[in-house]
Amino acid sequence: MKVKFTVQDPCQIVRKSYGDPIAEDLRFVVKSVVGEENFVDMAPNRSNNYCCGGGGGFLQSGHYEERRLYGRLKDEQIKATGADYCIAGCHNCHAQIHDLSEHYKGHYGVVHLWTLLCLSLGILGPNEREYLKDDLKDVRVFHPESAM
Repeated sequence: MKVKFTVQDPCQIVRKSYGDPIAEDLRFVVKSVVGEENFVDMAPNRSNNYCCGGGGGFLQSGHYEERRLYGRLKDEQIKATGADYCIAGCHNCHAQIHDLSEHYKGHYGVVHLWTLLCLSLGILGPNEREYLKDDLKDVRVFHPESAM
């Protein structure tokens, strides 16, 4: 069984700033790391993707139920892809989507883009993969001292 990934288009850099060109760059990087056959896009996506509801200070606001209610659409959108993981390039998106998955029992993991990049390069340390599900925890970790 292959692990499937989807990607969250961060509002600040995609919808509010650079638009679809940066979303295409994000997909190029993600597909290069996980393989095109393991990537499932959300619908809608890119500049039309739904906000996760964690940005703009909402994540730190203390309004948990309101934030989760707003984010429910994002949770349903991720579930519809059938992906095992949602890749987040933004810390607020990561924290919000992780909370949504736990709250709404999404059973999908959330992984930082940098974590996948480091995993693909073999430079992710053991303590940096503790939050990953078992299917990614077992990916070989490169130890610099073993290269000598």
